[in-house]
Parts: sequence; C-alpha cells; structure tokens
Amino acid sequence: MASGSAIQIPSRLPLLLTHEGVLLPGSTMRTSVDSPRNMQLVRSRLLKGTSLRSTIIGVLPNTSDPTSDCDDLPSLRRIGTAALAVQVVGSNWPKPHYTLLVTGLCRFQILQLLKEKPYPVAEVEQLDRLEQFTNQHKSEEELGELSEQFYKYAVQLVEMLDMSVPAVAKLRRLLDNLPREALPDILTSIIRTSNQEKLQVVAIRPIRRINHIPSATEDEEEEEDHDDVVMLEKKIRTSSMSEQALKVCLKEIKRLKKMPQSMPEYALTRNYLELMVELPWNKSTKDRLEIRAARILLDNDHYAMEKLKKRVLEYLAVRQLKNNLKGPILCFVGPPGVGKTSVGRSIAKTLGREFHRIALGGVCDQSDIRGHRRTYVGSMPGRIINGLKTVGVNNPVFLLDEVDKLGKSLQGDPAAALLEVLDPEQNHSFTDHYLNVAFDLSQVLFIATANTTATIPPALLDRMEVIQVPGYTQEEKIEIAHRHLIPKQLEQHGLTPQQIQIPQVTTLDIITRYTREAGVRSLDRKLGAICRAVAVKVAEGQHKETKPDRAEVAEGEDCKEHITEDAKTESISDTADLALPPEMPILIDFHALKDILGPPMYEMEVSERLSQPGVAIGLAWTPLGGEIMFVEASRMDGEGQLTLTGQLGDVMKESAHLAISWLRSNAKRYQLTNASGSFDLLDNTDIHLHFPAGAVTKDGPSAGVTIVTCLASLFSGRLVCSDVAMTGEITLRGLVLPVGGIKDKVLAAHRAGLKRIIIPQRNEKDLEEIAVNSQLQEKNWRVTFSSCSLILKQTAS
Repeated sequence: MASGSAIQIPSRLPLLLTHEGVLLPGSTMRTSVDSPRNMQLVRSRLLKGTSLRSTIIGVLPNTSDPTSDCDDLPSLRRIGTAALAVQVVGSNWPKPHYTLLVTGLCRFQILQLLKEKPYPVAEVEQLDRLEQFTNQHKSEEELGELSEQFYKYAVQLVEMLDMSVPAVAKLRRLLDNLPREALPDILTSIIRTSNQEKLQVVAIRPIRRINHIPSATEDEEEEEDHDDVVMLEKKIRTSSMSEQALKVCLKEIKRLKKMPQSMPEYALTRNYLELMVELPWNKSTKDRLEIRAARILLDNDHYAMEKLKKRVLEYLAVRQLKNNLKGPILCFVGPPGVGKTSVGRSIAKTLGREFHRIALGGVCDQSDIRGHRRTYVGSMPGRIINGLKTVGVNNPVFLLDEVDKLGKSLQGDPAAALLEVLDPEQNHSFTDHYLNVAFDLSQVLFIATANTTATIPPALLDRMEVIQVPGYTQEEKIEIAHRHLIPKQLEQHGLTPQQIQIPQVTTLDIITRYTREAGVRSLDRKLGAICRAVAVKVAEGQHKETKPDRAEVAEGEDCKEHITEDAKTESISDTADLALPPEMPILIDFHALKDILGPPMYEMEVSERLSQPGVAIGLAWTPLGGEIMFVEASRMDGEGQLTLTGQLGDVMKESAHLAISWLRSNAKRYQLTNASGSFDLLDNTDIHLHFPAGAVTKDGPSAGVTIVTCLASLFSGRLVCSDVAMTGEITLRGLVLPVGGIKDKVLAAHRAGLKRIIIPQRNEKDLEEIAVNSQLQEKNWRVTFSSCSLILKQTAS
C-alpha cells in the first residue's frame, strides 16, 4: 500500500461510529468500542474474519452520545475514512468494551445505507481514486506541483525545530520517505488542530486540501509569533528599566520584527529581550527596620558571634536613619563550620530580604561573573545577573561563598571581575557583557565568606570589610549543641526529647574526645550518629511492643534505660532481637558513647609528651582554625650541624636558625651549656629539631619563641611546664613581634586543656575581642605578655 491510489477497498463497508477523534488517511488512531452497534461489528466482522477484506471498515465521527442504546441510527456524515483494523483488545473493567487500533487507508463517500442493524453497512465510493476532474491530465499535473510545494513548506517548518530530538529527526526522515500526496493528511494528524478542522480536511478535495493546510499553518504561526512580539514590545515599554536599557531594547525589538524566524539570531535576540523584561530594574523589598526584633532574631538563630551581630545591627540602625545607604560589602573570615553561611541567611531573614547564594569555589572563568558577549554561541549572563533574575528584586542579600578559593585560567581572572561588583563606588553601574547595559547593584547587600584572607587578592580584599569569625570555646559549643544541633538532629531522625536524652557532660565528652575542630560541623555529625543508633533501638522497641508477651513484660515499668557496656547487656551496635524493648527516654552516657562512636579519637597527651627536656608546645593558625604544635629537640656529638624535619616551610626554618643564633649569643647569661660543658652550644654538637605530624606542611614565623624555649630546655636540662603554650615571632636581638590569629590560638589551647599561654606584648589588644575572658578567669587561666628572656625564666623554672 504505497499510496492512496493503489488501495482498493470493498464496495460495501461496515461502519464504525467513533467519538474519540477524527481518523485521517495515513494516520493511526486508538479508539474505545463500548456501544452496542460497534461491539456487534467487532464480534461479527473483526473477531470472526479470516481475510484482509473482512478487517477493512469504514470509520465515521459520531456527534451523538456514544453509549446511547437508542434504536435510531444517528445522522451520518457522507465522507469518512476507510481503515484497516490492526489490533483488537477486549476488557471487562469497568464494563465490557473493546479497544481498536486502526490505520487510515483512504477516503470514501456513502452512496447508500444498506442496513442499520445489528451494525450499519453502506455502499461506498472510493474518493481518492474515483474523484472526477474536467481535465484529468491537468488536475494530476497541478496536484503534483502543489504536493512538491507542500513538501517544501513542511521541510522548512520541521528544520526550524531542534534536530537533536529523536522525534524531530524521525519526522524529518518521514517527510522524505512518504508519498507527496499523503503528506497533508499525515501532517494534519500530527499538528495540534481541533476535530472540527480535521473534519474539514477530510471533506475537501485534494487540491484544496493541499492549499488549505500550508496557508492555515503559516497564518497560525505568523499570527501567534506576531502576537508574542507585540506582547513583548508592550512589556518592554511598560517595564521600569533604565533609559539606556529601554533604548537598546526598542532597537532590538525593531530588528526582531524584520528578522525571519529561521535565522539563528532570532532566538538569541528574543531570549535577550525576555531577560531584559524579567530583570528587577526597579522592584525591591522593604526592609524591616526594627532593631529590637532584629537583635532577638539574631540571638535566637546564633549563639556567640557578638562582633558580627553588632556590625549587622549597626547597619540596620544607619539604614533606619538614612534610607539611601549603599549596601556594605562584608567579608566573614573564619574556619569551616562556625556558621558564616547560616549567618548570611539570618541577616536576609532579619532584613526581610530575598537571599541568594553564589558558590565561587573553583570558579576560574571571568565570564561566570561578567557573562558572555552575545556574539558567542551559548552565551549567557553571569551569576550576578542570573541571581537577580532568580530572586526578582534589586536589593537581595547575595552570599559570595568561598571567595578565597577563586581560580585563574586562560579565560581570565574572576577575582578581578569581582572588583566592579564589590566596589561601592562602581557597582551602581555594573555592566554584564551579555546585557551590555549598566545595572545598579548599589542596593544589594553583598556578604562574602572565606577561610583565610591570604589567598584573596589585595585589590579585592580592599573593597570588603573583613569581620573575623573565630572558632568556639567548649562552653559555646555545648550551648550551640543543646540550642540548635540536638533539636535539629532529633527532628531529622524522627525522635523526640521523651525518647533520648543527651546530658551536657556527654556533649562535653564528644567535644573533647571525639572532635577537635574550631567549628561544630563534626560535632553535628557525631550527634547525628547517636540519633541514628537510638532510632534503631526505638524502632525495634516499637516492633516488639506489638507482641502480647513483650507488652505484658514492659507494663508497669517506669525507669530510664542506661545503655552501658555491661557484659550482660547487648550494645546498640549489636543485634538486640532477644532484648526487651527499651524504656524511654534512652540516656546517652560515656559507655553508650563508646559503643556508638567507638574509642575516643583524642586523648590528653600533653603531660606525657613533656616528661623530658627538649619539648615545648607552640600555637599555630591554619585556615581550619587554631592548633597546638609540639616542638622536639635532641642533641648528639657532631660537627655543629642543625637538622630540621617535619615538612617545614622556609619561614619556619629561618625561625629555627634565629633561635639557635640568639641562644648561642646569650648562653652565658642563662647558663646554657652543651654536653661537654662549653657555652658554645654547637661545639662538637649536632642539634636535631623535629615538628611532629610530618605529613602536614608547616610554615610561619609564630613558632619562633617555641623553638627558643625548646632549645633552652634541652641545653639547661629543665622541663617546660606541661600546661603552657606559646606563640610569637622572634628577632635576632631577642624581641618578640606580634602575630595573627590570637583568638584561634587561644581556643586551640583551651580545647587541649592547657591553663596558661604566652603571647607577645603587642598582641594584648587582641584579648579585648576574645569573648572568653571571663571563662579564662573562671578556669584559672593565665595570659602572659613577654619577651624571649621572660619566656625562658617562666618556662624553664
């Protein structure tokens, strides 16, 4: 059956009256059969038929009620479609019916209705073969020209679609393989048209049908596209964009009207104009400027962080007094897990503004910030403009996360691209390469986060107001755990306070023995592990309580179960099928902690490691927070060489050479001698300095006083106090210079259980910002400010 002209249908056809659509020649339709006439036709002709001719039926649309049992045959349309029944499927649910799959062959015209019951049968004439023309040759020639013209129109329409879509590619191949005269019917069945329009196509002559479909399709598309462009122009004119942007958009819309849709630039221009309309040129949210309410909200969301919260309240107060205040550029610098990102969310919540986070870690292309120029394939705006489109207002809170981890590549320097974004004197006219017009960013509140300022370019750092967010003390971590972390973990794991209790002493054990961090991220994970283990016990208990014997045993008991490491009691990690359901709440003590989290990861080893001369404790700063650092020294007979191990940087190696030089020049003053009793410390003596944790790179000048103390202990034979840690840079004259990261270093000593620290005199001002001064006094802490000479007297006494 290559074409409609080669099909011969019977002169008498049983008629199937459908109500689910219009079948066209060359198309396939699935229809439901549930009326008495149609079901009788299926049983008599399709299910019992043995030849091809017996499966050819006439399909006519039925406008009356398809389920009506009325004996009168509804009025029939004169023109229908002869079809081949490809498949018959029967079903009894929800009522008996058949489902037919039919394929249209050609049109027919009813000449005479032969019978109505049990199903209609008519004498038909095949229209596609027997249609009369006044000039047969001329009609066929005219039909061939129109068919080719129709084919060209169809190909143009399909090629405007995305050829990478399998269905579109298949349709393109179908156009080449189908007979030209069959295309109007097949494409009519594919495009979205009403049943009434399809009935018109079925009824009209072939030449008119070919003329009708392209013109209707073109008119419909052109009219639809014209309406969209007019609507887009209306949106542009009514938008509140700047005068410069409006001028550019009107010029582009004028070009768009003259541009053929088939041009690739048409879609690019339209996307550009739609973006310009969607941007919040003059749309903003109103700030909630209630200082007292803001203070309460910040205190409820975050414990400690007094300096940071104070700066936010200052911004709110000034904003209340002066409405046109430019948004400040704040940069929160601190170790991971201290809440820098969550503070940004709280600030947006406090102000009543929209919040948008932009992750900058690993970004190495300046186009991510400034966008691509529209001349490039796949061009798009940068993350700043995309963020504004997402939030829909021009004064959101933008969090630029991990600004210290920006990269650099052949595609430019994104840190340099951020200069215009973060400069309060320039960002009122920020120009994205994709927009190519200025956009005002001065009302945006930018908040950047970083672990360290060392890797932020100085020019970019100069645009930002740096606020240090140091780590937490043990007491602060306990408060954060019980105010925020434990309730959050209970909710995430479906537990209630009536099912589990974690005392503060247990929380302290987790902090000191299982985590050693500046923030609370690991603490949060450990609490999650405890909740998961308890959830297993609770779920097992609920399952066993459904059994009668278990319920009777548990009835009347009212006590707390302590999960212990008793030999008679199974641990949480073991199978507890034979154990009774746990009573609530489950109390987590140290034994339960050991069962769930395993043996403690960190034990207090300070006093053990300082049990002999030549060992001292230093304080170091890392992007992850403060750390304590041991320095060990030993001497042996040799030629006066100094050996340094522990993967040290150049600055730390220089500090070691400075320390040994200063000690050699002051050996008589402090009665320091080598093994042979000589004041020349390197006379026939080699010295080996080692910094444990050799897999970690260590560098910086702040270990200078620690190295001096370690060597002084070695040559004097006196022990360094085991509860003392120190930091400070030394000079060749014995001066101690100030160093950075004092609070992080103090907190590191606090976590390690040390009671006294020694810092440079010029770092005294940094103690004013440490919120644990009162806690230091309560725990008998001592902070000493000293030079090298005073350090030797205190630590070697």
